[in-house]
Amino acid sequence: YLLAYLLYNDGIQTVIAVAAIFGAEELGIPVGKLALIILMIQFTAFLGAYVFSYLAGVLGTRNAIILSLIIWSGAVIYAFFGMRNTAILPALGIPQAEFEFWLLGFTIALVLGGSQALSRSLFSQMIPEDQEAEFFSFYEVSERGTSWMGTFIFGVVNQTFGSLRLGVLSVIFFFLAGLVLLLFVNTDTAVKQAELVSAGD
Repeated sequence: YLLAYLLYNDGIQTVIAVAAIFGAEELGIPVGKLALIILMIQFTAFLGAYVFSYLAGVLGTRNAIILSLIIWSGAVIYAFFGMRNTAILPALGIPQAEFEFWLLGFTIALVLGGSQALSRSLFSQMIPEDQEAEFFSFYEVSERGTSWMGTFIFGVVNQTFGSLRLGVLSVIFFFLAGLVLLLFVNTDTAVKQAELVSAGD
């Protein structure tokens, strides 16, 4: 589970890190508007945590995370193919590409709050009682140790092909690899084992 998390979380952190660069350089969105989009993302991520909390109750936590990774993958695919129409939308007075970026930011914000909150929640359920400090210390150290991979791949692809869109698309590897690994993790058994250890059995 931890390996799956480290992969897809690196993808999440990379998208967050390069979103403003993509908006400014690829779409030409002014810095002032990008600041508003980032502010919107912060508030929407809070809402997303509640939405995915509900989905976790319906689908199960692992399945809700898998759903979020599918949406993340769709988001980077859309970043490559979409947001190309620069025609001004009369009703809003902004280019269509910028409007699409707002919508994409809203979608990303929803899954951002949900995927991160559920990932920590699920991991905490697999930790035996009174061992939280050790497990979460390893969790945090491991997370920091791999946080460079996504931005490195993004940078290499962008420099090689001269395309921010291809750079963003390359991040899909981390979402798909994390998703595939997560499919093979028996989280129910891990949670039960943690409960047995906590009970002293």
